Amino acid sequence: MNRKLFIFDFDGTLAATLPVFLRIFDEAAGKYGFRRLDRSLPLRHLDARRLMALHGIPPWKVPMIAAFMRSRMAQCLHEVRLFDGMEAVLRELRARGVLLAIVSSNSLSNVRTTLGPQITALFSQVECGASLFGKPSKLRKVLAVTGIAADDAILIGDELRDARAAAEAGIAFGAVAWGYNQLDVLLAEQPARVFRQVGDLLNDTAPFRPG
Repeated sequence: MNRKLFIFDFDGTLAATLPVFLRIFDEAAGKYGFRRLDRSLPLRHLDARRLMALHGIPPWKVPMIAAFMRSRMAQCLHEVRLFDGMEAVLRELRARGVLLAIVSSNSLSNVRTTLGPQITALFSQVECGASLFGKPSKLRKVLAVTGIAADDAILIGDELRDARAAAEAGIAFGAVAWGYNQLDVLLAEQPARVFRQVGDLLNDTAPFRPG
């Protein structure tokens, strides 16, 4: 493998949390006084800032809303599973000598509970509780702790904010096709790699060529 370190987003990349997220978003709307999800909108084409603006979420409320949603997610973890084939892929990556890490806005407890102790043990570092736009600092911390150069790392994620966090931290971005944002939206960010199905994570990490 060309990359020595795979850094994974959690929600929508490792675990299928979108249905739970959508329901909890509407619960948070009732509690904090913003608009419920407008399902007439192309939600999977929107980045986080646009989603906030369209639903009337002021930035000062975001930490409270995020804390509420993490708490509610913890109560719904029985509904959350890793994407099919993900466990086998993670084990194979480690067997090939690739270091694995997680950077997530979800809580450490939620991530560990979903993964279970055996899968959690595959990861050299798990950085959780990132603020909505606070992933770049977490990515830099992972690089510092692991001692891996930015050129040898890749962030694998499903959202526009993952792509932009990777760019800010100076590392490559790998876009997955099974998460929150539609793949065509992520392609506009010119990802270094595109993973159309879970098994593609085991392919050589040569640069992606459109077409």
